[in-house]
Amino acid sequence: MTTVTAIRFADPREAPALGAFLTRLLRYDKAAAVRLQTANGALAVFGRLPLGESGPLVVRTVPLETQAEAQSALDTTVSAGQLLDGIGDDTGDAADLVLPASVTGPSWAGLLPPRTSWEYVADLDAALLDAAVQAAITEFRQEGADPDALAESIWSRQVHPSGLTMRAVHAAHLVGLLRQSRTVALHRHPAWLRITAPRGAVIVRRAPALGAGLGLSPTR
Repeated sequence: MTTVTAIRFADPREAPALGAFLTRLLRYDKAAAVRLQTANGALAVFGRLPLGESGPLVVRTVPLETQAEAQSALDTTVSAGQLLDGIGDDTGDAADLVLPASVTGPSWAGLLPPRTSWEYVADLDAALLDAAVQAAITEFRQEGADPDALAESIWSRQVHPSGLTMRAVHAAHLVGLLRQSRTVALHRHPAWLRITAPRGAVIVRRAPALGAGLGLSPTR
């Protein structure tokens, strides 16, 4: 059990950004839990979006103040709502993040993807990905077919020969990753795919690669 009760961020402005991330998670799951891990001077906050049976994992990373790196390693699962309540203001008078009590987490929290052995695939244009998501959302809203079947049809579409699907890109859109930089890096692992931005990632189970995607070519 961790003895860490509060964490100070390297930059106080990271607090509202993390608060926005948690707010987005809670918008889709009011009982959301998140797993917290510290490593290499940063806090990683893992959540899951309920988009289909195997919803994408979403990660927000926050650099920690130098002295925080000397604290005990943190690895715990907590309520996203309670964690949001524990984010302090930006006055610097108190720790930026007060940790709530641990909870018994959902099954996904005990089976996080590996940290190593990822293979770089390509850099993808974030604006093109975001435009593809917007087009998919418009299509969903305009169609009058069975909404569940239509949603699965749209979000399971592959957008890259690696097997990356629109569901993963949709998750990156929902948590704001596609607005963090011009490109996002695509990595693969034998069982996973990961889209990485400067302050976070979306990770999904790999779907079988079917060849050509939707024309979202890597940037060069």
